[in-house]
Amino acid sequence: MTAKGFTTTALHLDRWAKPEHGAMHKPIHTSIAFGYENAEDLAAIFQGRQKGFAYSRQANPTVQALENRVTAFENGIGSVCFATGMAALGAIFFAFLKRDDHIVSSEFLFGNTASMLSTLEQIGVSVTFVDATNVEKVREAITPKTRLVLVETIANPATQVADLERIGDLCHQRNLLYVVDNTVTSPYLYQPKLAKATFSVNSLSKYIGGHGAALGGSVTDCGVHDWSNDPGIFEGYKASTAVEQWGLVQLRRKGLRDFGGTLSPEAANTLSLGSETMALRLERSSDNAQKLSEFLASQKAVVEVNYPGLSTHPQHALAKRLFKRPSALLSFALDDKYDPIAFMSSLKVVVNSTNLGDTRTLGIAVAPTIFFELGRERRAAMGIREGLIRISVGIEDIEDLLADFAQALQNLG
Repeated sequence: MTAKGFTTTALHLDRWAKPEHGAMHKPIHTSIAFGYENAEDLAAIFQGRQKGFAYSRQANPTVQALENRVTAFENGIGSVCFATGMAALGAIFFAFLKRDDHIVSSEFLFGNTASMLSTLEQIGVSVTFVDATNVEKVREAITPKTRLVLVETIANPATQVADLERIGDLCHQRNLLYVVDNTVTSPYLYQPKLAKATFSVNSLSKYIGGHGAALGGSVTDCGVHDWSNDPGIFEGYKASTAVEQWGLVQLRRKGLRDFGGTLSPEAANTLSLGSETMALRLERSSDNAQKLSEFLASQKAVVEVNYPGLSTHPQHALAKRLFKRPSALLSFALDDKYDPIAFMSSLKVVVNSTNLGDTRTLGIAVAPTIFFELGRERRAAMGIREGLIRISVGIEDIEDLLADFAQALQNLG
C-alpha cells in the first residue's frame, strides 16, 4: 500500500515492507558481515548484479530501512545514510570532486560546513562564497571548472533563505551538481526536489530523529540530475547499474565504503522511531517559534530577530511560498550593552546546548562557540552579529517559554 499522508507513511512504512516475524519495525541487525552458501551470490552482490548485503560498512538491513524511509520523505529515487550529517556532506565532496574542481557555495553556512570547505581548499578544490539569496550572484561565480553548487534551505543561524528554485534552474541548465542542505527545514516542510536539487542532505540527528538521541546523516538522490551526461562518474560503475542509479552507486562506494562514515544499526533504529512523529513535532515547534519570535521582536533590549515567519524578514515572502512552515530555528541579538552569555545563563527552561531539532528548546551564544573558529571578519560576512543568540525551539508549552524569556529579559535591567 502507498499512502499520501506524510505521517501515515512514516508510521507504516516499515510494516508495509513486511519485516521479519511480523515486527512493526525493522529489527536491529548488528551483524558486521553476511554469509552465503553459494559463493556466486556473494560475487554477484559485490558486482552489483544482485541485491543483498556483504559488509555493514556500506549496507546493512536496519540502515537500509531508514534509507527507504528518508527516500519516501524526500520523494527521491534512493538515499545513503551516514554516521553524521557532516559525514554525509563530506561523502559527496569525496565521491564527486577532484583536484582543481570548483564549488560555488552560499556564504550563509553552518560553521562546520564552512570549516570543511576551507579544508577542501587546502587540498586543491577552490571555493567561491556568494550571497545565495540572489541567483545572479551564483551565476556570476560559475567558471568552466565549477562542478557543484551548495546551499542551505534556511541558513543556520541567521535564517537567510536561498533563492532555491532559480539556483536549481541554473544548475540544471549548466549540468552542475546542486546540493541542498535540507536540515533546518526537513523533508516535512520542504522537498529540495522541487527546486531541481541533485542531492538533498539531512542531518538526521536534527528534526528527522527529533529527540537528540542519535547521530546520523543522509543524502538523497532527488532523481533530477542527468547522470548519463555527467563527467564525474567512474566508468566501472556504469556497466552493471541503470543510468539513474549511477550517482547513488558512486556515493555508496566512493563516499561511504571508501570514506567510511558508516551509520550504526542501533542509531538507525533510534532515528527511524523518532521520524514517525516528525510532522507532529515540527508543527508544534514551528508554531512555538512563530510566537516566540514575535515576542522577542517586541522587546526593547532586542535589536534583531531572524525568523522567516516574521513579515520583516528579507525573504519572508519566498519562505512563505516555498515552505510548509518556516521551521523552528530562530536567532536574535541583544543590544550591545548586554552580555549574551549572561543572558543565556539566566534562562531556566531553555537548555544551553549546541544541538538543534530536539524536542526541548535549546539555545547558544553563537560567536564564542559554534562560529568561534571562523573569526570576527568571516562572521560579519555571514551576517552574524557578535551578540547573536541561536534558539532551536522545542515543543514545550508556549506559555512556559515566553515566561522564561520574559524573566531573563527583565533580569538584564
